[in-house]
Amino acid sequence: MKDNSQTLSCVMIPVSRRQLILPNVSIAEVVDYASTDSGIGAPDWLAGQLEWRGLNLPVISYDAANGGTLSVPGENRGRIVVLNTISANKKLRFMALITQGIPSQVRITEDQLKQVDGENGPADIMQVDVDGEIAWIPDLDYLESLASEALA
Repeated sequence: MKDNSQTLSCVMIPVSRRQLILPNVSIAEVVDYASTDSGIGAPDWLAGQLEWRGLNLPVISYDAANGGTLSVPGENRGRIVVLNTISANKKLRFMALITQGIPSQVRITEDQLKQVDGENGPADIMQVDVDGEIAWIPDLDYLESLASEALA
């Protein structure tokens, strides 16, 4: 009998108090963390700017965007994940998130992914169990709205 299950290539992204899961296609690149200045009067969730491929991208702290505090990675630990945006906003084709470690790739099937009841923050869509490991699916629309605000 033929197995019709499909796998999805995803990336697990460690942030301060949780780990995020996104499809591979949402990731444009992972770069080394470089400290940037967010500027005076910047929102709490804005960790700074990243110069990437001729663009100036807002760098978002997922933890702070989710109601926590801004956390920057320790030396040689963090990365910045450059994400493809999903909106039609031509001024914001990419945005960036600080990680607290190195993202890892996973391949999952529908059977391996189960929604878990839990309290979500404003930057979360839902909490899921991925083969016994808890992860959060981020709300990319919400994060894009923050990134757009930073560009304005």
